[in-house]
Amino acid sequence: MSESIVSLAALRREHLALAGGKAANLGELIAAGLPVPPGFCLTTAAYHEVAADAAVRAAIAGLAQGGAAEAVRAALLAAPVPPAIAAALAGAYMQLGEQVVVAVRSSATAEDLPDASFAGQQDTILGVRGEAGLIAAVRRCWSSLFSDRAVAYRAQRGIAPESVELAVVVQRLVPASVAGVLFTADPVLGRRGRAVIDASPGLGEAVVSGAVNPDHFVVEGEVVVVRQIGDKRLRIDADADADDGGTRQVGLAASDEACVSDAELHELVALGRRIEAHYGAPQDIEWALDGARRPAILQARPITTLYPLPEGAPAPPALSVYFNFNVAQGVLRPLTLMGIQCWRLFMGGVLRKLGFAVPVEAGPGFIKDVGHRLVFDLSAALRHPVGRKLVVRVFSKMEARSAAVIRTLLEDPRLAAQPSSRFATVKAVVRGLWRTRAPLRLLAALWDPEAARRGVATRVTALLAAGETADDLRPAARLAAIERMLVAGFPGLFVSVIPVMAAGLLSLEIARRLIGERATAAEFEATLRALPHNPTTEMDLELWAMSQRLAADPEASAALRTETPAALARRFHAGSLPAALRVELTGFLATYGARGVAEIDVGVARWGEDPTHVFGVLANYLAHADPALAADLQFERGRAAAEAAMIELTARVGWWRRPLLRLAFGRMRGLAGVRELPKFAIVRLLARSREHLQAIGATLVAAGRIERVEDVFMLDLPGVRAGLGGADLRAQVAARRAGYTRELERRHSPRVLLSDGTDAEALLVAAQPEGGLAGTPASAGRVTGVARVILDPAGARIEPGEILVAPSTDPGWTPLFLTASGLVMEMGGAMSHGSVVAREYGIPAVVGVPQATTRISTGQRITVDGAAGTITIETDR
Repeated sequence: MSESIVSLAALRREHLALAGGKAANLGELIAAGLPVPPGFCLTTAAYHEVAADAAVRAAIAGLAQGGAAEAVRAALLAAPVPPAIAAALAGAYMQLGEQVVVAVRSSATAEDLPDASFAGQQDTILGVRGEAGLIAAVRRCWSSLFSDRAVAYRAQRGIAPESVELAVVVQRLVPASVAGVLFTADPVLGRRGRAVIDASPGLGEAVVSGAVNPDHFVVEGEVVVVRQIGDKRLRIDADADADDGGTRQVGLAASDEACVSDAELHELVALGRRIEAHYGAPQDIEWALDGARRPAILQARPITTLYPLPEGAPAPPALSVYFNFNVAQGVLRPLTLMGIQCWRLFMGGVLRKLGFAVPVEAGPGFIKDVGHRLVFDLSAALRHPVGRKLVVRVFSKMEARSAAVIRTLLEDPRLAAQPSSRFATVKAVVRGLWRTRAPLRLLAALWDPEAARRGVATRVTALLAAGETADDLRPAARLAAIERMLVAGFPGLFVSVIPVMAAGLLSLEIARRLIGERATAAEFEATLRALPHNPTTEMDLELWAMSQRLAADPEASAALRTETPAALARRFHAGSLPAALRVELTGFLATYGARGVAEIDVGVARWGEDPTHVFGVLANYLAHADPALAADLQFERGRAAAEAAMIELTARVGWWRRPLLRLAFGRMRGLAGVRELPKFAIVRLLARSREHLQAIGATLVAAGRIERVEDVFMLDLPGVRAGLGGADLRAQVAARRAGYTRELERRHSPRVLLSDGTDAEALLVAAQPEGGLAGTPASAGRVTGVARVILDPAGARIEPGEILVAPSTDPGWTPLFLTASGLVMEMGGAMSHGSVVAREYGIPAVVGVPQATTRISTGQRITVDGAAGTITIETDR
């Protein structure tokens, strides 16, 4: 055969550039002994020769400059096919059989890959017969490389138009009696080892295109666990009268008989398992049974949507349970490797402080890096008689939806409580309390809340000072400073601030018990409005106050109202901002410059580096002209309402309870706001560590060990030390960044992942009210307004009266709360960050609402009932 034609049997995965993903995969399957119909590949060399036509080159160049994809398609359809290619194509076709009916399939070089399947982006033409029809079908495949959908898909992934090429697969068409698709892992639940099959009479096009309700089967082990029989009212066959390719539809009577037998299902699953084993990953497979009911594999590609499994996850039937820390923190994006490293240092240091032997840099063994996110293996805790109760209780307050998932999982006998020494448990608790002096610190906080808060502030200041290196700017000194803060110093801060927080929560619980049934949940909740000493609330109020001061300055006000936040950020770095705006922003960043969106990741820029988001918030605040909605006034009204509520509730209890209740309320108000202090301290430590790491990154760039300063965050500490020792880290960084970039596109991460890949939340059957959604009550009140769905707070705006609908929130989101009239979140519990801030601002909130951001659309009118935990969506009349 010529250079432009290669037999499928001669191809392997290393021939991707020559044959494209589909053809290379088929060659692999043939080599593995799988039943693949015979065929050949018209290689990318043929495409390259045709695409060298001047008109095609001009159209592709125009596409890179914003031109229309239609022009490229037209140019490819009109470009002449060189005689040599046409002759080679005809010769290869004749070897398949005289006037044989074939399937002609596109095979792009960016297709059917482990990290991007690009499924359905290019054309497949079935039922082609004859040389003229074959050439016409090949042209259609070439032009489909530039379908609008394919062009947009590649643009999202930064793939240049001129960098992709297309090969074409030509195979003898299987005269299918039945065909369909097979997933070797459940694509909905994510469960590995569970095969899902859809099948229907005729060609698989009926199933793939969604033209028919197919039979649906789920096979687990040797058992068909799900058997749903579709009506299969349509059959698609090759059209024997259409030489240039085509199919015909044949109507069928509805049937309640399965179109494949159990024996055939198991045979298909066995083939699927062979393919999965060959590639080492779950596969999406198209198959057919011919007239003699013999199976044929038409194509296989990886299932790229599955969430990855933790390294070392046990094989079924063993079970491990992993909780996604990113989800709990409202950070849906992946973390950098250095971001995960810092959390290993934090948590490992705390556990060592409590008396556990934990490696310094590797951290505790329950921390896993999965999908570039931080997940915790809860398996040991859930098998512990006390641990399982503690996990559910904590999650019930912080992550209600996760608590519901965990309760369901605890019914699995594989997570049954294991015998445990009560003495060992008590010993560990007593040891931790003794080493941390937690009871004494809690009592001290209750005795003098102000002194307790001052003590925490002093510790934070001292810890940040420990991160200084004076005049020693060597990388070793900077690494030592990071270790002083995160490894040696943070555990001491943590064990000192947690009892202060606990004192506030204890006061809250004492007040609740003293009141008992004399107050409703909403009445008691009113006492939590406008809590003082919360650094996140103070930050939001300072932003508002700053916006009001800037509104009085004509030059600053005009800049905020007319220039984009990005342009203002550039002026900030250039030192050309209006004087008042520069002074105000500099002062704000001196206190809050360590904050940012996704601030738990040391690899993410802080507001002090990039204040674009801050400018957007200020512009948003200036757009609100209603004095009654002023955030500071609303906060003051909330404080007054809380004072009035405490007076009212105190009057309801007996005379002997009143002084105790007043004391409990006072301690609660003095200490409950401290719950945000640990995170604020952590982000300040991360910001200081980030400065050191950037300087180290500059050293590595100068030495040629990494390409960019920010690449240092794609390393962990051992990697950094290796680079400083002379190792070239560029390949390692590139691989990590490629994975990180892929994960940035992931829209959903399981909040609870099982070791077989199951997204445990999908196991819950959500009971939702008719015409609405339900979640966890988080902040009492009822509000009706227009929904504003926001997935990323950067550059987002909330108009007065709008209801914020978000996947989750961290402090980078809270400036939006000041102008929102209500809050709906997919994640969170009654004590999660967003819930606490919503209560402080007095806006109704419901959290833990499954798929809220997809089931609610911006512009819809919704009613949020924060006490009932429901969202009602108004329908058009």
